Amino acid sequence: MNDPSPVTTHWRITVDDLTGPEITALLTRHRAEMAGNSPACSMHALDLTALRDPAVTVWGAWSGTRLAGCGALRTLDPAHGEIKSMRTADGFTGRGVGAAVLAHLIAQARRRGYRRLSLETGASAFFAPARRLYRRHGFTECGPFAEYVLDPHSRFFTLMLT
Repeated sequence: MNDPSPVTTHWRITVDDLTGPEITALLTRHRAEMAGNSPACSMHALDLTALRDPAVTVWGAWSGTRLAGCGALRTLDPAHGEIKSMRTADGFTGRGVGAAVLAHLIAQARRRGYRRLSLETGASAFFAPARRLYRRHGFTECGPFAEYVLDPHSRFFTLMLT
């Protein structure tokens, strides 16, 4: 379905408590799509329970009353954070939602005093747009971090913030 609304460059990005039907549906679709494009042993998308952990903050990007996307930060330690659950909603791809959410997460990581921000994403062609987005924002490939292990289905990225 085509969205006839004009391209939006400003999004209202707010902390989400993960109780609304829009965010629940978006994150449920996200997790299902990640599972459909990654072997089970290489699927690292968090479920709603894990996203409610106090170490995780989720933000939603809104266009009026429509949820356009989301992203989360997980504190690994006081100097290191991880990006989780980056997702653009159907009908909003190609409109800058992912870039806006990523920029917001980077800014929040700096406010928290993280010196490093890392993420894991898939290695297949399906994940190529995500890898391009992270590279455009200064992330570089690195080895596994936190609980991750070397995996041919995963790519790891990091951004030094200091």
